[in-house]
Amino acid sequence: MRILITGGAGFIGCNLADACIRAGHQVTLFDNLSRRGSQANLAWLRESFGEAGFVFVQGDIRDYAAILAAAAGQEAVYHLAAQTAVTTSVIDPRTDFEINALGTFNVLEAARRIGDDPVFIFSSTNKVYGGMEDAPASELATRYVLPAYPAGVPETRPLDFHSPYGCGKGAADQYVHDYARIYGLRSVVFRQSCIYGQRQMGVEDQGWVAWFIIAAVTGKPITIYGNGKQVRDLLHVDDLVRAFQAATTHIDITRGQVYNLGGGPANTLAIWAEFGPLLSELLGRPVIPTGHQDWRPGDQPVFVANVDKAAAEFGWRPQVSVRDGVARLVDWVQANRELFE
Repeated sequence: MRILITGGAGFIGCNLADACIRAGHQVTLFDNLSRRGSQANLAWLRESFGEAGFVFVQGDIRDYAAILAAAAGQEAVYHLAAQTAVTTSVIDPRTDFEINALGTFNVLEAARRIGDDPVFIFSSTNKVYGGMEDAPASELATRYVLPAYPAGVPETRPLDFHSPYGCGKGAADQYVHDYARIYGLRSVVFRQSCIYGQRQMGVEDQGWVAWFIIAAVTGKPITIYGNGKQVRDLLHVDDLVRAFQAATTHIDITRGQVYNLGGGPANTLAIWAEFGPLLSELLGRPVIPTGHQDWRPGDQPVFVANVDKAAAEFGWRPQVSVRDGVARLVDWVQANRELFE
């Protein structure tokens, strides 16, 4: 299969590219290389597969002509390119809109216009559900819980975009979903929870699991926003890659659908009250935060995805446990410390 991956040199993109190339697909990566670590990820793929192992196009999804040219002849388009930080969107909402809303529209139109009926899978976000104030969280000793959603938040939950990031990704999410109805595009929306794993160059604003590990390993300061009891379901990138593959294989079922993808209730952690002790245990020494700040805009006290729909419709469930996945990421960061010095 001929596959285009936008954001192909990013964290998820390079892991997806690695799997697709190994499976024998013809892969084109489209990336503007603006994200920290993207150059290193591209170099890793070239070292693994050589210059002839895939096609790389340096371009920006805000450039419609460039993405239209890259999409020509593709049988699948995996759209991962994005502005990824809520805090950045608050500071610069125009750029966030141009990348996440208009940029996605450009990729979507390119997929529609090429005339090859490609599979189109979009990385959306759980932020489209907003703060869920009508489903209040209860505070326990080390975490918040959502009594209204013991099995996790389902796709039937009403949308409530919160923050410029939520608005931009939410608009894109709805465009992708509607293009299946209006134009018959074989599009799928993945509303993703907290994705983590190898080659994640986490920073304070985005990719908190990797950032806390990187900071602890390299001696950088760690600031906790809120009280550290916010709960997320963690999904290892290897499991997310399997979801892309399975949804493509079962596109006759998944086309036009929306799926919440996360670790589910079995793979949750409070971002510091529980993650901190686990990290200290895995590193064999205490890891102490250096500062605390107020809650960030749009920060949900709890988000846990209900993954039953994905399991029922295309046979996917997480396989990597949160403890095993975090341990793997700790080992990878320690083995690749030179990337973060």
